[in-house]
Amino acid sequence: MAEIAVFSGTAHPALAAEICAALGVPLSPSRVQRFANDCLGVQLQANCRERDVFLVQTLSPPVQEHLVELLLMIDAARGASASRITVVMPHYAYARSDKKDAPRISIGGRLVADLLVAAGAGRVLTTALHSPQVHGFFSVPVDHLHALRELAGHFRRTDMANAVVVSPDLGYAKEAAAFARLLGAGVAMGAKQRYENDRVEISTIIGEVRGKDVIVIDDEIAKGSTILELLGHLRRQGARSIRVACTHGLFSGGALERLGGQKDILEIVCTNTVPVNGAAHHPKLTVLSIAPAMAEAMRRIHAGESVSELFHA
Repeated sequence: MAEIAVFSGTAHPALAAEICAALGVPLSPSRVQRFANDCLGVQLQANCRERDVFLVQTLSPPVQEHLVELLLMIDAARGASASRITVVMPHYAYARSDKKDAPRISIGGRLVADLLVAAGAGRVLTTALHSPQVHGFFSVPVDHLHALRELAGHFRRTDMANAVVVSPDLGYAKEAAAFARLLGAGVAMGAKQRYENDRVEISTIIGEVRGKDVIVIDDEIAKGSTILELLGHLRRQGARSIRVACTHGLFSGGALERLGGQKDILEIVCTNTVPVNGAAHHPKLTVLSIAPAMAEAMRRIHAGESVSELFHA
């Protein structure tokens, strides 16, 4: 691993340090400064010449700030003659902008992918993209991980004999079914429709949840409105217990407090793809680490080994 260099942006340095510890390499220093005209400047403070450079930066709030910082890091590595630049982006926030579903709107997921490649990214390592087509927005190789094994490992510590996995919408049905197989549980789906102003409505739940121990699974939780809408249906249909899980725990606008305040939600589980504010103080929240999986993927990328085999081991 002597030819590898790992740098972190300011979005999630704790995750970068954990990844480096798992890899057994030092986290190389970098400096981000803000000039008097409010522009950002980035300096990578370790040798990059002919090295395999990994830049760890998740797109967590403030997303635009962290995105520009990442673009500058890529440009700095390219200017320093890195042999290859891999962007390690645990959460690609712009993945939600993946289609033109209204007149005269931008497809931000594709635009930002083009910006990363134009800056000099030669490869991208990410986790739980919002939809499969986002993978195709990049013109460079993308290694797309998921956190279903980590989440399943956590829930296997409890009795799964009466469990059913519920996806809030049909768009996440494939992942929910895969998660259910890992647990040996049943699966059900919500029929969701999203309206303007981010209002969601779930008309029904497809599948049996009465008397079941429900695990609601989604790729991310932002404001939590979808989970709260689904919760009403689960109550009316007689679910015995409810747990909530996701990969990206954004929990914006007090969502963690709102969800945690629901008496029938026993547990909330997410991973550390983004920093979770107040995680250490919320009694219902468990944050799982994806650092070992990211580190192993980075090791395989560096060694020229298969990353997809991670999911068949």
